[in-house]
Amino acid sequence: MSIRHTVVFRLRHPAGSDAEAAFLADGRRILSAIPGVERFAVARQVSPKSDFTHQFSMVFADREAYAAYDAHADHVAFVEVRWVPEVADFQEYDFAED
Repeated sequence: MSIRHTVVFRLRHPAGSDAEAAFLADGRRILSAIPGVERFAVARQVSPKSDFTHQFSMVFADREAYAAYDAHADHVAFVEVRWVPEVADFQEYDFAED
């Protein structure tokens, strides 16, 4: 059973700014390179019904692969160095896929 990990978020950076672009590009580059990450995607919100403006999503083969990603040094560093200071608000969703 695979796991789809999704995080929707709003950045502290202005829309269209170089800082926004750098965060999204670095997130894609760093997080998608971690072993076990499959189908990494970055998306932009188009609905006015949500305050969240972006989404990172990825799939893991199983819970063990997801746990390894969560504990991986590159993920931990990204969260500490980039996510915490640059993300204003977020919500995380993890779904099992049959």
